[in-house]
Amino acid sequence: MKTIGRGDTGALTETVQLALYRAGFLSGPPDGFFGPRTEDALLRFQNAFGLPPTGMADEATREKLFRFVKGYFIKTVQPGDTFWGLAVRYGAPVSSLLAANPDLDPLTLQPGQKLTVPLGYQVTPDNVSYCAELVGLVIDGLRARYPFTEVSSIGRSVLGTEIPLLRAGEGKNALLISAGIHANEWLNIPVTLTFLEDWLQAVITGREIAGEDAAALYRNTKVYFLPMLNPDGLDLVTGALKGGAAFDRAVRIAQNYPAVPFPEGWKANVEGVDLNLQFPAGWEKARDIKFAQGFDSPAPRDYVGDAPLTAPEARALYEFTNAYPPKMILAYHSQGNIIYWKYQDYLPPQSFSVGEILSEASGYPLEPTPEDSSYAGYKDWFIAQYNRPGYTVETGSGTNPLPVKQFDEIYRTNAPLIAAAMRECAEL
Repeated sequence: MKTIGRGDTGALTETVQLALYRAGFLSGPPDGFFGPRTEDALLRFQNAFGLPPTGMADEATREKLFRFVKGYFIKTVQPGDTFWGLAVRYGAPVSSLLAANPDLDPLTLQPGQKLTVPLGYQVTPDNVSYCAELVGLVIDGLRARYPFTEVSSIGRSVLGTEIPLLRAGEGKNALLISAGIHANEWLNIPVTLTFLEDWLQAVITGREIAGEDAAALYRNTKVYFLPMLNPDGLDLVTGALKGGAAFDRAVRIAQNYPAVPFPEGWKANVEGVDLNLQFPAGWEKARDIKFAQGFDSPAPRDYVGDAPLTAPEARALYEFTNAYPPKMILAYHSQGNIIYWKYQDYLPPQSFSVGEILSEASGYPLEPTPEDSSYAGYKDWFIAQYNRPGYTVETGSGTNPLPVKQFDEIYRTNAPLIAAAMRECAEL
């Protein structure tokens, strides 16, 4: 585990700053630069928690610090403790304490019992750059707060990082929501995780989510969330991966494509394979198109690989989908504020009518996928394989990676879209 200290930049530095801010030791939002302000805050944190005052976020410091990213801690019940008293002390609603501790009776707490205490803020941050470690911390926090949510993995990336899967809901029909398949389109990671958190919070409090009955959605639909399909590429883009053999190889790959800025222009996995050009749906046609465009070797983007499904991340998504075929998919990407709904001449039942509903819910226009990009993508393969509705949702506009200042608008637009997709999926 890399020690983070003076002069460091990037997503891991932002994660340290986020934790210090939430813990009350850093004023102002994370800025991604570990300078005197961050060092002073970290020294004060270390002194307060009995840690050696090094001013650096080593493993021991991060273990205590990152509980404020996860947003919960485990407390041993003391004589006189009650759910209501703990809720007041830690700023956590009683409903959150009840949800996080389903096996404890709030009326008969016993000294010595272990209690999960959610802290009084939302786990999923919307003001920092993401990296694989931050995604893992957020998921840990969500699992602790909502233990009725299943957390697992569909496989591992090139560098061995787990590709996380979260499952919520009890319905028969499943909706699969994927994000982060392209490294520099990472802003959709917090969009999807924030929706999951808002939905689960609405379930335990009996509220609505984007105008829908949250509990009814939970009863009627099962949702698979795959928020981070390309963890290595994500870390490369946001600065969590800055050295080592994999980084050096990525630098050499990027040097062959000088027109693509590095690392911010990187879409592929860490080996230079574009994961959304890896699926057996016109892969040969995609190869011909991309080779003609000059992407005929490992590249920051648009290289199809030596054959379909050679990248472990694409293979994991393919195998999971075949093992647990959903009724509908939403594949999240960035650029255009648009929904693409077709693959070639396939017309799955209800795909157009559901697409119109998603369009109305979000305000995004519904369009057929452009001819020159409708090959070898995950949505393309899913439609061809299962003849079921599949949609590529393109969020935001500008240059990838989209700035975090676009998060609020993207989320406001897409929360109703996802909620509508859940409702419609239940009826397929």
